[in-house]
Amino acid sequence: MLKSFFSEFKKFAMRGNVIDMAVGIIIGAAFGKIVDSMVKDVIMPPIGVLLGTMDFSNLFFVLKDVPGHEGSYASLAQAVQAGATTLNLGSFLNAVISFIIVAFAVFVLIKGINKVQSSLESKEAEEAAAAAPTTKECPYCCSEIPVKAVRCPHCTSELK
Repeated sequence: MLKSFFSEFKKFAMRGNVIDMAVGIIIGAAFGKIVDSMVKDVIMPPIGVLLGTMDFSNLFFVLKDVPGHEGSYASLAQAVQAGATTLNLGSFLNAVISFIIVAFAVFVLIKGINKVQSSLESKEAEEAAAAAPTTKECPYCCSEIPVKAVRCPHCTSELK
């Protein structure tokens, strides 16, 4: 019974669409890391400079301070280390921008794939139409006649 279970699992796991999905997930995770780095290291620093803070991920508000600590924290890491309860707007904005970039990249990719696919389908349809015969042979007089003809113009025989 256990052997048949593993045999069935192996059959399931080795199907093409499961392997394709696994490859997509792995590539998606790697792409997500690239986008996160792009947002954190390339996009957010200029936005942070425009907003007056150098590190946008350190945009946070202290909701509840630690008893005995008065004053502000220099960074989110210090606030977390001290045990303060914080609202991390910068981290949330980084995640939102990352999502928008990933969603846009997937949209562009799918749009491109659909365009190529429809182009190939129309090309195949044109080839199929071009390959279709336009004439046939009259079974009575062996003359070349149009495919849609119902009567031979040469021998006037009625065609089926």
